[in-house]
Amino acid sequence: MRIPAGAMRRRCDTPIFCIHNATLLAGYARMESCAVLVEDGKIADVFSEKRFAQKTFPPGATIYDAGGAYLSPGFIDTHIHGFAGFGTEDLSVDAIVAMSDHLGGYGVTAFCPTIYPMDLDDMERSIQACVGAMGKETGARVMGVHLEGPFVSMARLGVQKPEYVRSVDLEVMERLYRAGRGHITNMTVAPELKGMRELALYCLSRNILLQAGHTDATYENMMEGMQAGILHSTHFFNAMSRLHHRDPGAVGAILINPELSCEIIADGKHVHPDLIRLLLRDKPQSKVVLVTDALKPTEQERCPLYANREEVVLEDGVFHRKSDGVIAGSCLTMIGGVRNLAGWGVPVEAAVEMAASNPARIIGLGKRGLLVPGYEADLVVFDKEFSVLATMVGGGFVLNELG
Repeated sequence: MRIPAGAMRRRCDTPIFCIHNATLLAGYARMESCAVLVEDGKIADVFSEKRFAQKTFPPGATIYDAGGAYLSPGFIDTHIHGFAGFGTEDLSVDAIVAMSDHLGGYGVTAFCPTIYPMDLDDMERSIQACVGAMGKETGARVMGVHLEGPFVSMARLGVQKPEYVRSVDLEVMERLYRAGRGHITNMTVAPELKGMRELALYCLSRNILLQAGHTDATYENMMEGMQAGILHSTHFFNAMSRLHHRDPGAVGAILINPELSCEIIADGKHVHPDLIRLLLRDKPQSKVVLVTDALKPTEQERCPLYANREEVVLEDGVFHRKSDGVIAGSCLTMIGGVRNLAGWGVPVEAAVEMAASNPARIIGLGKRGLLVPGYEADLVVFDKEFSVLATMVGGGFVLNELG
């Protein structure tokens, strides 16, 4: 989707406005012909079109007609490495701000920039750049940092670089934590690693959500990880031990145990659509989080393309490392993931729950992810063809094509 020229950073100057004639996907229900009232950056009320016609709004309030389009909580991407030619590997505040700016045009109102294992000094600089961008965003807000490693399995690297993968080391973790100044929200780890229980207790005491990923864990390892508080998982089915009838592995543990939540990359390439349908048949819908795992060149128009400091090519809807053809990662957008899920038979309101409500709750992002009075006015309007018409962050438009 191309962002309309001039659409970004057009913010509403009035403290009160209303979007009506919308199909609400509220994060807990679907409601036809409804309206949302926003005051001072918060959702002030949610009501029917009949009530809208009866209401009197104060002078200066701005009214928008959604024309029957969907109105939902803003999308929250808790696993994203880069976007539009900017990425966490740039080690730059400006790069994270640029990600924020572009993501707003795709319905994303909040995100957790995700950092690959790198040289430790570079990891610290990348974390500091992400934290430094907080408060400077021009679009989607940075909610915190997702560390995808470095304490992961050498047997399930994907395209992560082996020279930067580490054994569990609490001194290293302390360095990363200090660099984040309390803003590391989630961290991908391999539960089977020696010392993981101590790491888990360290992270849980600092409100860092641990998620199992890039792991070769046995089923028993996964159970031990759950006991230590590892209750979320990274890009389910990808880079984890497979289901086996004598050892269910990480995949089996996530399917079997309803307490374990999981990310999914709904591009139809990382996971077959029928497996996503299987997952949603057996896993509580509230435990599934849509992510993109998007790489730096996602939606980038110019070439060459680089991700994790290696050249990649876009083939068959995914990035491949140019040197050996290995799948390097996703070019998915959040609105694209919602569209795909709906196309595979998932109700659109359920897809929005996975894209907004579930990540807000599981990561612990406060009053976000629902259309409820008192919640942050982080909203997205998109039509029945899944084109984003408007994105609002904290009560201000960062994209507005409603007229």
